[in-house]
Amino acid sequence: MNRSILRTAVCCAWVSLAAVAGAQAQAASTSTAAVLPDFTGIVEKNASAVVHVEAKYTGKSRKPSRTSPDRSSPDQQSPDQDGTPDDPQADMLRRFFGMPMMPSPEDQKHTSLGSGFIISRDGYVLTNNHVVDGADEVTVRLQDRRTLTAKVVGTDPKYDIALLKISDGNNLPMVSIGDSRSLKPGQWVLAIGSPFGFDYTVTQGIVSAIGRNLGSSDQPYTSFIQTDVPINRGNSGGPLFNLQGQVVGVNSQIYSSTGGYQGVAFSIPIDVAMSAVEQIKQHGFVTRGQLGVHVGPLSDDVVKALKLPNANGAIVSDVDPGSAAAKAGVQAGDIVVGYNGQSINQAPDLPPLVGLTKPGTKVPLEIIRDGKKKTIEVIVGAAPRDGRAVSTASGAQQPSAPSGSTALGLSVQDIDATTRQQLGLKSGDGVEISSITGQVASSAGLQQGDAILMANQQRIGSAVAFQAATKGLKPGDTVLLLVRRGDQSQFIGLTVPEGK
Repeated sequence: MNRSILRTAVCCAWVSLAAVAGAQAQAASTSTAAVLPDFTGIVEKNASAVVHVEAKYTGKSRKPSRTSPDRSSPDQQSPDQDGTPDDPQADMLRRFFGMPMMPSPEDQKHTSLGSGFIISRDGYVLTNNHVVDGADEVTVRLQDRRTLTAKVVGTDPKYDIALLKISDGNNLPMVSIGDSRSLKPGQWVLAIGSPFGFDYTVTQGIVSAIGRNLGSSDQPYTSFIQTDVPINRGNSGGPLFNLQGQVVGVNSQIYSSTGGYQGVAFSIPIDVAMSAVEQIKQHGFVTRGQLGVHVGPLSDDVVKALKLPNANGAIVSDVDPGSAAAKAGVQAGDIVVGYNGQSINQAPDLPPLVGLTKPGTKVPLEIIRDGKKKTIEVIVGAAPRDGRAVSTASGAQQPSAPSGSTALGLSVQDIDATTRQQLGLKSGDGVEISSITGQVASSAGLQQGDAILMANQQRIGSAVAFQAATKGLKPGDTVLLLVRRGDQSQFIGLTVPEGK
């Protein structure tokens, strides 16, 4: 009897445990379903406004891509050695189905494939500049398989934005534009595009970081949205959506050592892109603000030399004569820590903020000078569309005998008139490194022929002045030098090693 009761109790216990386990599993499943988003509504609403962009070139060779192997958005398809386009689909068909060889490179058109999205009912399309750059013919294919001709209304290579207009656009589907400034790391995002030619491929991920500045020379004005959304060949120019189904970015670049997706993708904020669109519509080109300063990072040696509390900020290495910054009194050696109410934590933070500022706007520039914070009001100028012109000046000063500092591992001499003109320096500005004599200067990357413009925040106009500024150095002392090479200036800190 007792055994029967025990068996019954055990069975009841197992039933009870099973019920509890089942309830927990159901609760966990319900909880997971509540947390994970359903993207189907976003896709159903917006896919029809996404287009496949095809740009054709009649030349014998495709213009070289603006991207490097390790930071690329390789949407351009050019023939490989056997004359077949570099397309994984074509490669697969050729391998398994014995497709005939394509015509030779001389006989076929080169094609760039990408994505885009319709931003107005009358057929304006937004995509990347590098997708259509230099194209002779552009077409877009809609979800309903219609292929329509499009013309390039205008482009902006600095933002990598191109605005297209469908020739027969009328009552077309369009996306909703969101606010990229409200994005936060960890938020879900979704991309729709044509990777490898597979139209309307949907990929998802999260925002990995915002305000990511790559520091590249061709897109210095863009603070990218970094995501882990799979982006591949053909995705460029396509939209990045938030969970509200609004476009918050234009997929532009990937960071890859192979040319394929490796978990790091970059999108242009839609606020930046739409600003460019409006300017292209109104003026045919994009204008950007300009301070007229060149800034560099705060290295450990620079922080030590200037006795700064941390490495947050950007050090001004050069001020263009007559620029907005020069008129406001900005000086080489100033540390920019804030612009128009926004913090500057590193040098690449500044150009995007300045670029988005309308020329003629007065903004506060927060700097550190001589260890003290101060705010300077700057009336932002307009950046030239053809880049920065390097001013030149001539002088009659002849080089003097070399003079130097053994502790710093270099010798200097006065700059002759020809070199001064090549460097764009005024008479009495700087000295030239005549030789590298020790490990300190060599390790810092200094070279013979570099010009030293400042030493410890003092302007240097002669070898004698350089000697005076570096006199009495002791082991552990750090000297801050403003060095010019070509048309670029940079602050470099040299620390005297022990035993010198």
